[in-house]
Amino acid sequence: MYSNLAFGRLSSGLSSRVLSSVLSLCFLKKHVQMKPTVSTVYHVIAFGWYAFVVMSLAAKDGEDLPPGIFVYGGPWKYLTFLNLILQLVFFGLAAVTDLQAGKKSSKILNRCKDLLFSVFVFPVGMFVVLLFWMIFAYDRELVYPASIDAFFPPWINHSTHTFVFPILLGEFLVQPHVYPKTKHGLVALGVVGLSYLSWVIWVYLSVGIWVYPLLGLFSHGGLLCLFVSNMSVVTLLYLLGEKLNYCVWGELMENSMTKQK
Repeated sequence: MYSNLAFGRLSSGLSSRVLSSVLSLCFLKKHVQMKPTVSTVYHVIAFGWYAFVVMSLAAKDGEDLPPGIFVYGGPWKYLTFLNLILQLVFFGLAAVTDLQAGKKSSKILNRCKDLLFSVFVFPVGMFVVLLFWMIFAYDRELVYPASIDAFFPPWINHSTHTFVFPILLGEFLVQPHVYPKTKHGLVALGVVGLSYLSWVIWVYLSVGIWVYPLLGLFSHGGLLCLFVSNMSVVTLLYLLGEKLNYCVWGELMENSMTKQK
């Protein structure tokens, strides 16, 4: 999670409570029609928040960090940091799209925004929150060592591993998203997942250090099972996002499509 010098460790999750909490969205008003100004304000605030977090991390002095954290690849090898940048880019794009409403470019921007959110921003963001807190609860030294607490205060940890969750849920309430065909979305998500996995393995082969200490505890077979299970979780999160979008906006979107015919 940092820009040129900062971030902590892996990233992921809140436990099964997260999934049950997420499902509560389905019981919210299905026909709530937010004014465009509401989504614009939400996106601008979210973008400003993530920009603030990134700048706060970039302002840290990397020399004070415990040795080895930024060996080879710096913060760019950590999923938490990559997710932070992903959220920043999405909400920046969403804000621009809102401000461009009615213009010729808005249609293309909308497609890019919906694709980015549905295939990457929601499943990856939720995976980071979910997995991080599960591992943290088991043994924090495997994902966020106590030695970096003095360098990264609690608010930074929660900014990158907790607040992502409610902000993503809020996005479902302020604006509907058009999802691609499920098989196409999952293929794109799989390509991104394999790309990151390849990057993690490359770092290990280059410097002999796993991005996350947890990976060093597994045999080759165990690592394969871990990677497959992680991809399965991300796949389920993608399907969950698709379901939530339909729960909140499905009827409204269907009525809109009917009127266009």
